[in-house]
Amino acid sequence: MNVEENRRKPMDLNTAREYLQKFYGYPDFREGQKKIVASLLEGRDTLGIMPTGGGKSICYQIPALMFPGLTLVVSPLISLMKDQVDALLSAGLSAAYINSTLTGKEVNNVIRAAQRGELKLLYVAPERLELDWFREEMAQLNISCVAVDEAHCVSQWGHDFRTSYLSVAPFVKGLPERPILAAFTATATPEVMEDMQRLLRLEDPQVFVTGLGRDNLHMSVLRGENKREYVLDYAASHTHESGIIYAATRKEVDDLCQRLQLRGLAAGRYHAGMSDEERASSQEAFLYDDIRVIVATNAFGMGIDKSNVRYVIHYNMPKNMESYVQEAGRAGRDGEPSQCILLFSAQDIMTQKFLIEQNPQDEGRKLNEYRKLQQMIDYCYTTRCLRSAMLDYFGESHEDRPCGTCSSCTDDRELVDITVDAQKIFSCIHRMRERFGVSMVSSVLKGSRAKKVLEYGFDRLPTYGVMSGRTEKEIAETINVLISEGYLALTEGQYPVVRLQSAAGEVLRGQREVTQRVPRPSKASGGQRRSGSRDASPSAVNETVFEQLRLIRRELASREHVPSYIIFNDATLREMSVVCPQSEDEMLNVKGVGEVKFRKYGKPFLEFFQNQSGGMEHGDSAYDYE
Repeated sequence: MNVEENRRKPMDLNTAREYLQKFYGYPDFREGQKKIVASLLEGRDTLGIMPTGGGKSICYQIPALMFPGLTLVVSPLISLMKDQVDALLSAGLSAAYINSTLTGKEVNNVIRAAQRGELKLLYVAPERLELDWFREEMAQLNISCVAVDEAHCVSQWGHDFRTSYLSVAPFVKGLPERPILAAFTATATPEVMEDMQRLLRLEDPQVFVTGLGRDNLHMSVLRGENKREYVLDYAASHTHESGIIYAATRKEVDDLCQRLQLRGLAAGRYHAGMSDEERASSQEAFLYDDIRVIVATNAFGMGIDKSNVRYVIHYNMPKNMESYVQEAGRAGRDGEPSQCILLFSAQDIMTQKFLIEQNPQDEGRKLNEYRKLQQMIDYCYTTRCLRSAMLDYFGESHEDRPCGTCSSCTDDRELVDITVDAQKIFSCIHRMRERFGVSMVSSVLKGSRAKKVLEYGFDRLPTYGVMSGRTEKEIAETINVLISEGYLALTEGQYPVVRLQSAAGEVLRGQREVTQRVPRPSKASGGQRRSGSRDASPSAVNETVFEQLRLIRRELASREHVPSYIIFNDATLREMSVVCPQSEDEMLNVKGVGEVKFRKYGKPFLEFFQNQSGGMEHGDSAYDYE
């Protein structure tokens, strides 16, 4: 792109839309994107909280094309940089990255290109900002904007703190002229948002929190399932779709991957116990659709820009809501309907507590981890709309109505009155002086003869054994539901104590009723149905044509040595299969087909439809690669 021409362009939203259509193939910005782009074009420091798949990168990439100088992007992972730069280059834009995969000569070549004004975007890791020689080189460039991706990493109260992010503010201060600062992340609590503004030293920033509740994601929390059989059955019935299965430990990752492979599924694995080469190979195979499902710990996925992941299953409960929303949000980045399924069991709580204790950290941070874990547990037990619960956690304003698609909203189990059971539980906690945890309260209500119960004399309480017809596990489940609904609260720490809340007093006085869904026997087919089975695409889509378009895309991707979604994502191919474009203009009207991408990749797709309209049947091969 001609830099001088770029300088003369008026910096307004209409010009930004022209760039969006030309290079990305979209006629307009999403509402959240529009506000952020406008803020940056006004020269304002900007903080954007947008979900994974919400289009954060466009928010700084489009302004970067319009700014006179270079936009420096601080990015945490090598894989993220490569994906972003590959996508930009395929769209005809000038971008590069500097990371440890480059030789010294290659790094110098990139910096010289930036000095000559040949780059509009340069991606670097935050650790690079700490190097004296790098700061000196950057000081010689005309840097218009510094965009900080995954900006939550700057906060020690975030879920992925990295000390190198603290070098961003000193780096910016050391530049001859202060650039615009833009910070982006997928999830952040109000506490972390305050940290980002303070630690990055944003000046009078505009803050935008938008779109965390993505309509295309169907959220489910399933309790009481046989996890292993559920995962194996689900993956086997969705072999044509890409999916991620997250597990808490390396042992579980290895076991699940092996079992999937024994079922004949194209599965891979990813965790920190593998070599760098093994992890890179698994990741590439997943990105290129050589394997359909990958089983991984949370070490996998940050910055992975694969757009056609149709399901994300959490085999274990994550450690906090931030991690969960970011990981689950890797489904459906192309806007197509996708499933986010969390398989929860009480053992997950013990696993996460063990991991917290194994992680060396100061007491204040450890208490914060326990607090976040309890909020995650509350989410797993809530009977509220899951989307509403998630938005409330992150402080995003929303309409107070059910989403209609999550497992809570679609739960058709019978709603029963459990007020009497709740009163028994509250009374027992009160008589135990609110000094014990869920397990001890459950034991007393069950009438356990455990040593500690007898030592404390709890067998003499009036509430001892008043729920003897229930198992301790069932009583504990009910207590956890009451915690999630705000009748009870837990103190922070490794051994939390159950405390009564004001709502519990109303129940004890007979001023309030408590209801709960009656659990049904777990069946594999029933569990699958509750997880949100769906028609994978609109009825107008011709699946045969769609699969043929995917074959064309795969061949092009193989030739270009890039993942398939870099060519066109699934949503674009689906729209093509409905529209059946017959001319260049019709192709350019398909969302995701920009002018540059059409010139590079559009011809074989257009020829497919032109040949098809000439009398070919849908099942025939319409494009000869030879």
